Amino acid sequence: MQHLVPLRRKDQPLTEERISPLHGAGGEMMEKLLRERILIHFEDCHAGRIGLTELDDGATVEIPTEGEVVITTDSHVVKPIFFPGGDIGRLAAAGTLNDLTVMGARPLALTLALIVEEGFPLDSLDRILASFSATLAEAGAVLVTGDTKVMGHGEIDGIAINTAGIGIAVRAISDAAIEPGDAVIVTGTIGDHGMALLAAREEFNLESPLSSDVAPIWPMIERALSLGGIKAMKDPTRGGLAAALNEMAGKSMATIEIEEDKIPLRREVLSLSELLGISPLEVANEGKAILIVEDGKEEEILAAIRTHPLGGEAAVIGRVTDEYPGRVVIATEVGGRRFLDMPLGDPVPRIC
Repeated sequence: MQHLVPLRRKDQPLTEERISPLHGAGGEMMEKLLRERILIHFEDCHAGRIGLTELDDGATVEIPTEGEVVITTDSHVVKPIFFPGGDIGRLAAAGTLNDLTVMGARPLALTLALIVEEGFPLDSLDRILASFSATLAEAGAVLVTGDTKVMGHGEIDGIAINTAGIGIAVRAISDAAIEPGDAVIVTGTIGDHGMALLAAREEFNLESPLSSDVAPIWPMIERALSLGGIKAMKDPTRGGLAAALNEMAGKSMATIEIEEDKIPLRREVLSLSELLGISPLEVANEGKAILIVEDGKEEEILAAIRTHPLGGEAAVIGRVTDEYPGRVVIATEVGGRRFLDMPLGDPVPRIC
């Protein structure tokens, strides 16, 4: 079987500086783009006999004999494409890896489809692909196949990325199997990603710069899964903590009650949220998870999560009850209680 190998090292410059329509036209220029700009970023690109280097019409993935196959897909149009703490490449990889993770699946392989605007800087594409590759490596996953299309100038805003992911779960975990008595864990501070993007987009001059939390969470969650007792998981992306909890409560027709003073929040996120009149509970995260765990298992699972650098600020923030089926209740810092409703939408657009 013929392998298409890269023709240059990563540190060798190219004369072409921007994407042209020929880069997506299926001929010599497209092959050159694949050889010199894409393949060099992915050294390990097989999850089966046929992988990325064969540039076939697809790829094969070797499936273990035990467990369920979990499949997910995602698209990313974030603005700006480079932001404090990450970029669209890291975001696209982590977003798909994390969707697999919260279903209890070990990520195996991803696909990558690039839709790029004519005139897009090739140096920026290099940065994005290098970031995507490094993020996959953090979770032990590989890129096995992909596609590239070029749109005319003004027909797309720079670049859009679509991915699909495959993982294996010994026991797939949904976001609906919760019941009264269960504990609610969040793996870290909330609202970091959305507020970091907003600050970068609007060029706020903050005393302490905000940084996105975008990261693959599989290495952290794997430690917790090994202990058992996790009944449901979700990553609080668009709509943040509020949307994720409402989805979980609604699917199980249970009540989730959380305590406001136990929710981990960075001071910078809280300050900017108050300044703009935005609830940090509705703002997206890209490196966090919500876990609903059996009563009595929360401290053991919490301790395991905190052993990972991403989980150092994890906390138990509430319980599942049956008081108001399908609703989320928040106990406020001043001693009151109110419903935490499903947001109409994320207050920060184009965060992923």
